[in-house]
Amino acid sequence: MRRLLLFPALLLIAAGAAPAAKKAPPPSPELDEALKDRVAEKPQSCISMNPQTGTRIIDGTAIIYQESSRLWYVNRPSEGRCPSLRHYRILVTRAFSSQLCRGDLVEMVEPSGSIPFGYCILGDFTPYRKVKPDGGQAEKQ
Repeated sequence: MRRLLLFPALLLIAAGAAPAAKKAPPPSPELDEALKDRVAEKPQSCISMNPQTGTRIIDGTAIIYQESSRLWYVNRPSEGRCPSLRHYRILVTRAFSSQLCRGDLVEMVEPSGSIPFGYCILGDFTPYRKVKPDGGQAEKQ
């Protein structure tokens, strides 16, 4: 009888250990609006930390790293969503090199009192270039 109960338990454990299929990121009207005049390029695993002109947080969905007015990198957390990612929080990055890469952790901190609120694991960085006003090819930097 013990063997009969043990087999289903092992199957359940094995099923839980199997890698989950990567989910598509949830749609984000805010991100779509921010990228409406930009064209996506091939994702890359790392970007240079400098020069960055700014960052923009899309709640729970993505971080936009602005290299220039023409070139932005969009990072969607590796799990597809990061609930602690909110526009009113401070993004703290602890880099150990001059690059920010897939798999790195970023910490979200509350502005009042610098209370840590959570971490996000970075995914790939997708470059987005601004489209020329006449609808032509994306402008190269």
